[in-house]
Amino acid sequence: MPVAAACPIALRAGERERLKKMAYGHKTGHRLRMRAQVVLHAARGGSNARIARETGLHLDTVRCWRGRFAERGLGGLSDRERSGRPPSYTALQVAEAKALACRLPAETGVPLARWSCPEPAAELAARGIAGPVSASTVRRWLAQDALKPWQHRSWIFITDPRFRAKAQRVLDLYARTWQGIPLGADEYVISEEEKTSIQARCRCHPTLAQARAMRVNHTYGRGGALAYLAAYDVHAARVSGRTEPRSGIDPFMNLVAQVMTQEPHASAKRVFWIVDNGSSHRGQKAADRLSAAFPNAVMVHTPVHASWLNQVEIFFSVVQRKVVSPNDFTDLTQVRVRLRAFEDRYNATAQPFQWKFTTSDLDDLPARLDRHTTDHQEEFSARPAT
Repeated sequence: MPVAAACPIALRAGERERLKKMAYGHKTGHRLRMRAQVVLHAARGGSNARIARETGLHLDTVRCWRGRFAERGLGGLSDRERSGRPPSYTALQVAEAKALACRLPAETGVPLARWSCPEPAAELAARGIAGPVSASTVRRWLAQDALKPWQHRSWIFITDPRFRAKAQRVLDLYARTWQGIPLGADEYVISEEEKTSIQARCRCHPTLAQARAMRVNHTYGRGGALAYLAAYDVHAARVSGRTEPRSGIDPFMNLVAQVMTQEPHASAKRVFWIVDNGSSHRGQKAADRLSAAFPNAVMVHTPVHASWLNQVEIFFSVVQRKVVSPNDFTDLTQVRVRLRAFEDRYNATAQPFQWKFTTSDLDDLPARLDRHTTDHQEEFSARPAT
């Protein structure tokens, strides 16, 4: 029986270069590498039998890929699209799974606070929506729509009736303006807050610094706790802090005295103290107490539940990441020394924070919250009763 003649292969320069990279590249898959080698051997005039011997492939395999390249070029070396196994679940069943994940478990009668993938899988089978389905399948379905019902995020509504007026005063001070008048060179803005309950945890085994990750022993001895009070000069990016056994009115006034008795604040025309509504400086009594002790000090409160407007919170986040965590201190004295040394290090190189939330953003915030509230209420009212 006559043997069919092998397909002649003629390569252009560009095709030859691409085939060489495919045949000898370290990142090329094995199957694609062997197909490229078959074509290169064929371009040099090799017979199919000889190419099969040199590459270790079956003769039919060599004949197939040589013919595919002769017919379709480089595109012929890729696998053809396959229909694959028919889907085990219908589009309606997948939609039912996603709808179930978008509801709170308690609304469906399941005594859980939130879903994880095994629970929706079991619930789908229990309701007869789908047959046995694995948790990984449910996870793949939810990932297609970026649904993660096992996660949660807390949020809070604005409840202060004077939110806008209070927030605008703070934002104006960040922009060096007070009641529409620019601040002078001898007027300063201080952002103050207390970081309470910084513990001294002495690890029972020393912390180890390794190449992959720091190793911190889980067991520790308690060495007490203290409060760290910090006054952050918004425009000079300087921090003046102190540690106290606990927070309160007296510790706060001690910090004020520490700042206000030193230059340039001692001789300043006005020093604005931005504080939250904590018990150490809440209400008009705290403002009167501050101005009585230091007539050039003006207390400015942030709105209720809006401590994110206080810039010193950013500094405290730096302290938490760079100084406190992981917590491994032998005693409170070491905590005090570390905090004081970090203040000196921070003040030597710090730049003012690039505060981007302005009064124009403040105008958009209530509208965004109203839309969020309306959408949430409409979604809740549209849910069917269980």
